[in-house]
Amino acid sequence: MKAAAQFGAQFGALRERALAYWLARTDQERKFLTIGGIVVLVSLVYALLLAPALEGREQLRRSLPELRQQAAQLQTLAAEAQTLAANPAPTPAPMTREGLTASMAQRGLTPGSLTMTGEYAKVQFNGVSFANLVSWLDMQRRENRIQVQDAAFTAQAAVGQVDATLTLHQTIGQAQ
Repeated sequence: MKAAAQFGAQFGALRERALAYWLARTDQERKFLTIGGIVVLVSLVYALLLAPALEGREQLRRSLPELRQQAAQLQTLAAEAQTLAANPAPTPAPMTREGLTASMAQRGLTPGSLTMTGEYAKVQFNGVSFANLVSWLDMQRRENRIQVQDAAFTAQAAVGQVDATLTLHQTIGQAQ
């Protein structure tokens, strides 16, 4: 309460000094000061309120075509996603000895042994390229939903060559 009273007293003293200054001016000086005050006030309003709004509006106007194009692309992608969601993924062919052997031959992989036991396949490789083996496994995972259940790798003296024992399992009916 005391601070408010002190502020009111200071404001009153400031007001009295401004009024005394104003009354000490001639009519022409008052006219110039009034016009100058109006110019400063209009400049401040323009600089603080209007200019940023006009610049923002112009920037939005320039970016609007690009935003519309992006919105159209998003709508197209959303429609495509709905179409893909409505159609279930095709079920891959069951894992067979012949299928595995053929896909390994395409990659230049020759298994030391290949044993099929129910849903599982155990494959032994001797001296194969690790990078080639991993890319074959990735292809099997993506195309045939075949996953590695167990793996053992032994590095060879030649760089990038390994001996590998893999246990593979196909997950039919589950999305990856």
